[in-house]
Amino acid sequence: MGRLTARERIALLVDRSTALPRTAPLSREALRAGPTAPPGASARSGVAPQPLNPADNALPLRSFFELGLWAADGMYAEAGGVPAAGVVVGLGRVAGRLCVIVANDATVKAGAFFPMTCKKVLRAQRFAMENCLPILYLVDSAGVFLPMQDEIFPDEDDFGRIFRNNAVISARGIPQIAAIMGNCVAGGGYLPVMCDTLLMTEGSGLYLAGPALVKAAIGQEATSEELGGALMHSAVSGTIDYREPNDELCIERLRRLVGKLGAGPHTPFNRTTPRDPARPADRIFDVVASGVGSAGVLHGDAPPAGATVTAADTRGSPDVTVGQYDVRELLAHLVDADSFDEYKAEYGQSIVCGFARLDGWAVAIVANQKKQVKPARGGLQFGSVIYVDSADKAARFILDANQMKTPLLFIQDVNGFMVGRDSEQDGIIRAGAKLVNAVSNSVVPKITLITSGSFGAGNYAMCGKAYDPRFLYAWPCAKYAVMGAAAASKTLLQLEIDTLRRKGHEPQDTELAALQQRITEHYETSMDIRYAAARGWVDAIIEPARTREVLALTLEAVAYVGDLPELRTGVFQV
Repeated sequence: MGRLTARERIALLVDRSTALPRTAPLSREALRAGPTAPPGASARSGVAPQPLNPADNALPLRSFFELGLWAADGMYAEAGGVPAAGVVVGLGRVAGRLCVIVANDATVKAGAFFPMTCKKVLRAQRFAMENCLPILYLVDSAGVFLPMQDEIFPDEDDFGRIFRNNAVISARGIPQIAAIMGNCVAGGGYLPVMCDTLLMTEGSGLYLAGPALVKAAIGQEATSEELGGALMHSAVSGTIDYREPNDELCIERLRRLVGKLGAGPHTPFNRTTPRDPARPADRIFDVVASGVGSAGVLHGDAPPAGATVTAADTRGSPDVTVGQYDVRELLAHLVDADSFDEYKAEYGQSIVCGFARLDGWAVAIVANQKKQVKPARGGLQFGSVIYVDSADKAARFILDANQMKTPLLFIQDVNGFMVGRDSEQDGIIRAGAKLVNAVSNSVVPKITLITSGSFGAGNYAMCGKAYDPRFLYAWPCAKYAVMGAAAASKTLLQLEIDTLRRKGHEPQDTELAALQQRITEHYETSMDIRYAAARGWVDAIIEPARTREVLALTLEAVAYVGDLPELRTGVFQV
């Protein structure tokens, strides 16, 4: 068969009998059309690749859960685009063992490393380190993309950090196996060599400098095989452990080696026999869609008049506007039937907390309540807003989850913290600080799902990316920003007007309208969850119908971590 593509290699590597979830379709058209939309263009076209059907002789969706599929989307236009950042990353079961898989995509700029490629590989290594998962590298890369070397080479979270992580992962006893099935040149050569086990196919190259560079540097004539061929590294330098004639046999050997790995750490977490949810898992978005056009308010913007729900909307279209809904109804589609024990149900009602089971795994849930609630004292509280009482409750619940050694699942649909005189006098800053402290210092695994809005400090308090969730997912309709578009665009417009006036120019109405439109369009683009995913701020955009499936896999991925460290919170606001 000759050299295979990255996804063809993964298709041979992973077990065929497993059923891992797929990510949401990648193209904007596919997102609007729903999960049955046809695949888009190939990686060679410069359009971001999609998960393909098994019938397409590509990656079986049921065998591999791809992460970071949106990486670099819309970026590096000057280089022609870099679909998925030129590397395929995900969770796959190999010889029965759940592993992190990293495969360079040589169909994209010869597998060269761009800044987002580094970020994506570092995130994959973090998946392995935090969750004690074996990590497998399928290496086929031309090394650093030289025109952008200044953005890839020097910093603490750039290219060199990958090799540092290789050493740390090895020191922690987490298995690393690399298979070179193509080029592996310059500094990139250190990655496979720093792994526990190294395989290499004939016709591949592993060297710090190729023939042309060697001749230019020291005037020596040498062939690729002499410098870094599989036979040379097998018989002369002794660098590699296994020499294989082709990709297929190399992957076959890799599967056998993974099958011989010793058992990983034990799990400190609780699991029983799974039960189906009380309501169909694949209809979870019905709960959110039922709120479209209601009296609810989403991130400060009223739903458009006459808003309706289409068939595409119920799959989580990026264009859907969400109104009020009861998050408990959403949980009924997500957790095992009759397993949810709500914590302090009548107090701090704008955040719903409770212990449940998901696919049998015990899980502690912290979820924003989308509908308005009526506390025992005071007036109505808005949905998606964190109040003093709900912040206090959530902080205490997070401590309880750590005490009980139960992983945390945060379900974000949050506008931020309540503002105003009454809220400030009640101590909203103190309560918010307490919640942020609890989230920051929690030692049990944290998983975050963004179902709709994720705004401002609410993102922080509900375990946004800065607070170390092991995995962070979002639905296609999710939004991500400091504040909503309406409020932000008004503020930005006023700043533009002030700048023009300082220059002695008084803008006319037509000019103001054009400015407003430009500012709003730019801000709305940056709020889109695809913008966030392109920059690695979320790990995957998932179809709502597959949320339970994805979270079940994720709970398994975070489970086998051995003993947990002691919880310490430092100074805790009271």
